[in-house]
Order: sequence, then structure tokens, then C-alpha cells
Amino acid sequence: AEAPRRQNRIMIPEPRPSIITTVANPCHETPPALLQRGIAEFNRGEFFEQHETLEDLWREEPRPIRTLYQGILQIGVALYHVQRQNHHGAVYMLTRGTNYLRPFAPACQGVDVADLLAHAARVLKAVEQLGPDRLDAFDWSLTPRVRWVASERRRRSGP
Repeated sequence: AEAPRRQNRIMIPEPRPSIITTVANPCHETPPALLQRGIAEFNRGEFFEQHETLEDLWREEPRPIRTLYQGILQIGVALYHVQRQNHHGAVYMLTRGTNYLRPFAPACQGVDVADLLAHAARVLKAVEQLGPDRLDAFDWSLTPRVRWVASERRRRSGP
């Protein structure tokens, strides 16, 4: 008599309950104090100072949200370059800064990113039209302000 054949059986494990973790979106977090300070400096035209403040925040932040801070910082640095009539630096920083900001549009941490991108594009167009030899004629009324979205303005000012 022949021995019974063993069938190859594939063991399929019983399904285990899924472990679902909630990953908070950092764009929904309250803006850090250094971000608020850096934006206030930016909006006062203190472009060198905002660079220092936002660079500290950027260096401390390990998560990808740091790219938001870097984008704002670089738009400010671009304006610092316009002040110093450094055409190449202004174009380079406006281009890099907007590239860093795009993924965070329309808004992140209360910052109206879409508005900042629109204003930065106008500044870039003006800087490119002026060229390196006429940057001293830059129209400073084009200078962007970093704005808070309505819900963040309400939260910051109270009921």
C-alpha cells in the first residue's frame, strides 16, 4: 500500500486587528511662537531679522513642516536681496521660496500661503522686468505681507 501523500498547505494567518494610528497634520497645529515672531518681522520689512528668527525655527523642526518655514524665510531673504540690489539673489530666493511653499497652499498653520505665493509671483515678475541694472527702481508697494487666514486671525485676536 502506498503512503498517503502530504499536501503542501499554505498557512494563512488569521487577520489581526489593524493598528490605526492618527498622524496629526502639522498644518492644523497652532503656529509656533517663532513663526509668529518671524512673520511680524517680515511684515515690518525686517527681512534680515526674520531670516534669523525663521532659521532658528527651521533648524529646530525635524518634520517636513520645516519647509514651510524655509519658504517664508526665503521670500524674505529675496526682499533683502532686492534692498541690496542683488538681482541674482532675489530671483534665486523668490524661485526657491515659492517652490518650498507650494505644497502648503492654500493655508498652513494659519498662514495664507496662497496669498503669499501670488504676491511673491508679482515681485518676481517685477524683479525680472527691471533686470540687474534697474533694481533700484523696484516698486516697494509690491512687497508682500504674510497674512493669516480668517480663522487664525479670529483665534489670535480672541472672541
